[in-house]
Amino acid sequence: MTPPVFAHGQLRLYLLSLLAEHPMHGYELIQALGERFGGTYIPSAGTIYPRLAKLEDEALVTKSTDGRKTVYAITDAGRTALASRKSALDGIESDVTDSVRRLAHEVRTSVNDAMKTLRADLASAARDARDDARQSGRTVRVDTARGSSNTLVQEAEVVLTEFRHNLRADLRTRAISGQLTRQSVDLLKTQLDAVRASL
Repeated sequence: MTPPVFAHGQLRLYLLSLLAEHPMHGYELIQALGERFGGTYIPSAGTIYPRLAKLEDEALVTKSTDGRKTVYAITDAGRTALASRKSALDGIESDVTDSVRRLAHEVRTSVNDAMKTLRADLASAARDARDDARQSGRTVRVDTARGSSNTLVQEAEVVLTEFRHNLRADLRTRAISGQLTRQSVDLLKTQLDAVRASL
């Protein structure tokens, strides 16, 4: 089981430190945390909003409405509480760096394991197809110049899986940093349609 990113009480202190930079609404806080973790940890709204409500109950933050958004700002009491916990905050920054490294390692390990499993599954499927063909008396024709159609399909699936994984990671990073736009998504769709049509 993956240990929690923040120890007890650390997230609320970290939220105060983010709000000390400037007021933010909840989604901006979620994005800011995601950026600090390089996209490896993005807290849910269910994690952030209860802590903001508790900070508000303790008069450490205030909230105001800006159109349809609720903006949170640190109070003087919040700044005092933050200043009194300066050494704890420095420790949290160090812990966050360690957590980012740990999460990145886990993501890499998970992807590598998934790719190994996929390769093993594809090799097993190819072996089963050859065995079935032998048992039924059919010959398995392999075009040495181009490979069998099954092998080509398998290779294409591996390429697509790797592309999809890398693209999803890139899109999440761009979304967190606010760089993902409607034009980017439309361009992606157009280009993928063009690739599909050219096959």
